[in-house]
Formats: sequence, structure tokens, C-alpha cells
Amino acid sequence: MAQGHVTASREGYLYENYRYFHLHDTAGQERSFHYHDFDKIVILKSGHVDYTVEDVTYALSPWSVLLVKNHAIHRALIDVTVPYDRIILYLNHDHFKNLMPDSNMMECFENTGGSESCLLLPDEKGIAELSRAVEDFEALEGDDRFGADTIRETMIIRILVYISRFSRESAGTAVTESEGYDRKISYVISYINSHLSSELTVENLAGSVYLSRYHFMRLFKEQTGTTIHAYIREKRLLYASRLIREGVPAGQAAQESGFSDYSTFSRAFRDCFNARPSDIKK
Repeated sequence: MAQGHVTASREGYLYENYRYFHLHDTAGQERSFHYHDFDKIVILKSGHVDYTVEDVTYALSPWSVLLVKNHAIHRALIDVTVPYDRIILYLNHDHFKNLMPDSNMMECFENTGGSESCLLLPDEKGIAELSRAVEDFEALEGDDRFGADTIRETMIIRILVYISRFSRESAGTAVTESEGYDRKISYVISYINSHLSSELTVENLAGSVYLSRYHFMRLFKEQTGTTIHAYIREKRLLYASRLIREGVPAGQAAQESGFSDYSTFSRAFRDCFNARPSDIKK
């Protein structure tokens, strides 16, 4: 998708309970900003990479764990001079949340965003546990014997339990924030995400950070790769989609996400998701 017309593109689909990737290569910028309908975990084994998630940029270190909640807009900036070795997990949030409801393994995703860090830095013991869990899972790849799929999912649960521990233990949780966005743009992005149902005008947003309308629009596009109007529209549609999935009627979801006119919302929704709001609920 061309920059300036949409905030981010939806990348990938998940029809299973999870997908596991172990990728070794040297790559440039992962993509422009994009999002997923599922939760995503990135475990860096080696390489130099900065991940921007919404309005914060994190500098990953070996065996750091990045949690990307569904619908969070993100991208990776990768140093092409060194090999990039990482593990990526796509997760069906509801499946794993309902699998063991008392433990709430997916709480680690629910607590990310806003003032909460998306990056976990396990201590030495945590790294050893996570490394063994990854090795044990990969040792089962290619095994097609009876029950192998069940054992593999059990291994994924083991990885999630360790990650959930890291997120709950202050000694295992930290954040390394690189320079990232201009502080004024970072403030505006945070404000937009917490005021989607409010009226959001370019004039008011620019004034909140003491910039002229023209300079603000130019700086926002320079920093994010898209226009302020497109960013607000996409975030409102993503929020409305989440509300509809949670059972909120489409008309109410449109209002709560900042659309005053339902026909405008419906057209924008079809353009974004290639589906009607009623299709999303189904």
C-alpha cells in the first residue's frame, strides 16, 4: 500500500492456534508499519534490531522478548551488516487464554501498551529456561507420530508460561528505549490512541504540541510514513473491529470509535478489512 493513504497494512493470517518461525537471515527494514489480527512474540537470538510498537521504539538485545498485541502497529529496523536470528510466534489470543483460564497466560499481552513496556529482558536463569524450551520444541519439528501435535502445543504453553513469569517478575522485566519518534509526535500518537471517540482535528493536535498546522503535518508524515488523517482513520477502524468482535453492535462501535455517520463508517470498514462489520462479528 502506498504511504500516505493508510497508516499500516494488515500482514499475515492465522488459521491455527499458533505458528512458530525460526528465521536466520540478513534483512533490511522488515516492512513499513503493519499490524496483525493475532498476538505476536519476537525472541531475538542475535542481531541488531530496533522495533517500533505504536509510539515507542525498543532496542532488542539477545534473548529479549518483544510482545506485540493484536492490532498494535509496528515495524522493525534491522542492521543489515549482521545476521538476524530470531524466533517469531503467532498466537490465537482467545485459544490460549481459554485453555488455562485460571493461569491467564495471555495477561502479559493485556498489560502492554500505554505506560507499560512491550519488551521483557529475562535474567540469566530466565534465558536458560527459555532457551531449553525453544530447543525442546524445535527437536519435535518434523515428528508426525501420534500425539506429536499435542506435545508441540504443550511446548508452546511452556514457552508462554516462562514469558508470563518474566512479565510478572520485576527482576526479569525492563525496557530499553531508543530515540524513536520525536517526543511531540510520540505524545500525539499516545493522545490519539486514548481519545479515539473524541473529535480529533489537525488544528487541535498541532496546537497541543505548539506546532503550526503545516509543520505538524509534515513532521507527522516524516516520522510515521503516513498522514495524520490516515492514522486516525485506521486506528478508529481497528478499535471498532475489536469492539464488534467483543459483541458490541456495529452502530455503537462506530460511535465509540469516533464515527458520527454510520454509512461513512461502513464504507471505510469495507475498504480497510474487505468485509462488512456484520462479517467480522461472524
